[in-house]
Amino acid sequence: MKNSYDVIVIGAGPGGSIAAKNAAEKGLDVLLIEKRQEIGDPVRCAEGVSKIWLRKHIEPDHRWISADLKGSRIFSPDGTMVEMSEEIAGAEVGYVLERKIFDRALAHESAKAGADVFVKTRATGLIIEDGFVRGAKIMHMGEEQDVRAKIVIGADGVESKVGRWAGINTSLKPNDIETCAQFLMSGTGIDQDYCHFYIGNDIAPSGYIWLFPKGNGMANVGIGIIGSKSGEKHAIDYLRDFVEKSYPDAKILEIDVGGVPVSGTIERTIKNGLMLVGDAARQSDPITGGGIINAMEAGKIAGEVAYEAISKNDVSVKMLEEYEKRWRSTLGIEIDNSLIVKDIFVKFTDAEFDSLAHSLKGVNFSTMSLLDLLYALFKANKKLLWDLRVLFKNVVKYELDFERS
Repeated sequence: MKNSYDVIVIGAGPGGSIAAKNAAEKGLDVLLIEKRQEIGDPVRCAEGVSKIWLRKHIEPDHRWISADLKGSRIFSPDGTMVEMSEEIAGAEVGYVLERKIFDRALAHESAKAGADVFVKTRATGLIIEDGFVRGAKIMHMGEEQDVRAKIVIGADGVESKVGRWAGINTSLKPNDIETCAQFLMSGTGIDQDYCHFYIGNDIAPSGYIWLFPKGNGMANVGIGIIGSKSGEKHAIDYLRDFVEKSYPDAKILEIDVGGVPVSGTIERTIKNGLMLVGDAARQSDPITGGGIINAMEAGKIAGEVAYEAISKNDVSVKMLEEYEKRWRSTLGIEIDNSLIVKDIFVKFTDAEFDSLAHSLKGVNFSTMSLLDLLYALFKANKKLLWDLRVLFKNVVKYELDFERS
């Protein structure tokens, strides 16, 4: 490891690796570090991702694709099913990945582009001089050294310390985080062409249960509930209850637990010489908690902006504002809209969920846009029209702007 680089990326998840790759491809000297000894392990998500968005960053490879989905099936508390095609089912539906291989493939891409990659290497602090981040204090194999850089990109996940070290408020209230648990299971017998979502306050208060097929008869079976609902009964307790009732003969092969930010966008993701990406920047979807694609999109922008800033020898907040503008005008709009929906739906009773599902039963979603979906919802649920009026206005404006462009 050298004593100085153009860019240090802290965290080798999808966002960090894409940031490192894009910066290195443009000729910058990049260091990518990961605190764990194995990139991609442990897994902390359902592993679903949109095919269209994924292809923007990497060509699909059968080695890290576990399942190719046709769509999703959502079950209300009374068992009513709503089926959606993958095109409108969200950024988490398309492929089910094998993250342990996928994340390493992304890090490999960054290495091929020229980045130095070090595992079992953690940042223990930032080097801050004259109000600018000038690098990081890095612990590698028990030895700490100061590594200087023109820009630091923090992609260190939901537990991110990088933002806090720089003075960015990334704090999360209980309502801003989902506590999650997931079992990799064999013997569930679920349809391998669809992911399944179960909602209801008895099984997953202010959250949902998911089943994502993994091929060979396996599936990720997980749960996410709002932190404020995790009291004497924890997420993993709700998940065990669901599994024992619905899949009593299935076997647990792996257990993963963790937290996902569902807070919506934070006020700032930049400082002089610093950008935050992915969960560290709270860029995950507030409804689903999904963050792979958002992290990759933000990572790409961060890598490009890092190159522009360093080329102009200006890494100030004024220059890095381009990162803020670009991700907020795309990802940020979607995140803010999802937060509106999340804040409404976490208050729904089971009867309201059932009513909503009944109103959508039999609707053909194969050619339906988000605007069409909202019209269908509002037609059958007048109260929802008022509750989601801001979202409706945002979607109409977004689609009109898209048509003009």
